[in-house]
Amino acid sequence: MSVDIVIVGGGPAGLTAAAHLAGRHTVVVLERESVAGGIPRHSDHLGYGIRDLRTVLSGPDYARRLVARAVTAGADIRTDAMVTGWAGERALEVTSPSGREVIEAAVVVLATGARERPRPARLIAGDRPAGIYTTGHLQNLVHLHGRGVGRRAVVVGAELVSYSAVLTLRHAGCRTVLMTTEHRRPESYVAFTAAARAALGVRVATRTTVTRIIGAPQLRAVEIENIDTGARRIVDCDTLILTGDWIPDHELARTGGLAMDTRAGIPVVDTALRTNRTGVFAIGNLVHPVDTADVAALDGRHVADRIHAHLAGHRGPTGGVRLVAQAPLRWISPGLLSDGAPPRGRLLAWTDTSLHSPVVTAHQDGRLLARLRLPWPASPGRMFRIPARIVASADRDGGPVSVAVR
Repeated sequence: MSVDIVIVGGGPAGLTAAAHLAGRHTVVVLERESVAGGIPRHSDHLGYGIRDLRTVLSGPDYARRLVARAVTAGADIRTDAMVTGWAGERALEVTSPSGREVIEAAVVVLATGARERPRPARLIAGDRPAGIYTTGHLQNLVHLHGRGVGRRAVVVGAELVSYSAVLTLRHAGCRTVLMTTEHRRPESYVAFTAAARAALGVRVATRTTVTRIIGAPQLRAVEIENIDTGARRIVDCDTLILTGDWIPDHELARTGGLAMDTRAGIPVVDTALRTNRTGVFAIGNLVHPVDTADVAALDGRHVADRIHAHLAGHRGPTGGVRLVAQAPLRWISPGLLSDGAPPRGRLLAWTDTSLHSPVVTAHQDGRLLARLRLPWPASPGRMFRIPARIVASADRDGGPVSVAVR
């Protein structure tokens, strides 16, 4: 079949794009899960919809509202539909319960999101018992399938998503006996750490890693190590939650031959969220793993105007000035400066070092473009937002722009 726009991924970014594009164009959303809505669908606590919908909703309510807005606008949402490959520049091979087909489109939007790194990829030694989950797996079991877990949990990570895991564990009747982080302070906001300690009794062991998993066939304990002293101890638990350490779901982008930021594993996009292939856009946590659901949704709103223009014949410039992140920044998105500002006028970056009062600089061809001291910290485990005005004076015909923080 042929359509104007095909969107791969029915999470907040893809659904918001569909809601703003359907009506004027024929839009198909392909979602591999049996129900659209993305991660918020099984994240049953408040905190969703603040930036995009200007309200506070639970994850499932937020997901349902985004689905309803896309359907009302006229989008065709196809669930249980897995994109297995490319059949052309803007043609996708799709497998669903109804069979296999090829969908061709004038525009393809990749909104495949990100996932947490599982235990095998973290190279944690020890036994292979039951009782080990990522946050997504945990929430899927508890909130969608009504299943329980254990009674005593250790949570690896102290990011925002880590506290989401703590709330889910509490809902399931499981107490979090310890959180661990390899950093000197928890990655999440101080308010989250203080509230979790005061209300739930959650302790955070900083500069600590899990070195061994003990128990078979059921988890009995984990061995943890202080990175600075080398001291080790055993923590009894029957549940281990691996949070954060995000991986973009980039398989489709990579196998399609799109230009990739190899360090981050994300497709390189410009400020209009265009990839290097004409008519192919990438949005949401596929290109900034991982930000909050409402920020991902705002990518969908941002890209809609650019797609309207593209389909009207306004193709925009090709290429752009490359943005290069300097350590301790791991990556920066969007990776190209082109026409217009990025979503919300922000560059999004990920830092490997905690900086209380960061100073950000941008240089091009040996020239200082700007220097900004920001009033918010740069912290591992959460998005670092940089005002896009720091690169506003970049020469669009010049060399790469280097962005650094100290």
